[in-house]
Amino acid sequence: MSLTVLAATLLLSQSAVTAAPATPLNDRIDVAYTELSTGNAEAAVRKLESGNAAKSEDPATLINLGAAYAANGQTEKALATYRAAVASSDRYDLQLADGSWVDSRAAARLALNNLLRTTARASR
Repeated sequence: MSLTVLAATLLLSQSAVTAAPATPLNDRIDVAYTELSTGNAEAAVRKLESGNAAKSEDPATLINLGAAYAANGQTEKALATYRAAVASSDRYDLQLADGSWVDSRAAARLALNNLLRTTARASR
């Protein structure tokens, strides 16, 4: 089954991909999109961790948890979470903020690579 989600670029210290399901409200998986899109990364971490997001196979959930960790300066957790999203057996299309559509695995790689570039620059 293919699930379509809408993703937006979160404007933080690094460019991360966040995702929100585009399914009807009553069928929606809460991936803390609202918290992330309003800049409340701490609330996003609390919400996602309380829902066992780190054990999830859902790429949107993992991408958003990674974005929340990155925004809170928890780089190692963010990297591990993005890598889990890349490795997830679940895949579906995400629409990025620029309107382009991309496979969830590619979106996770984009978020991972953005964070790796940011941390490499910071360590110089």
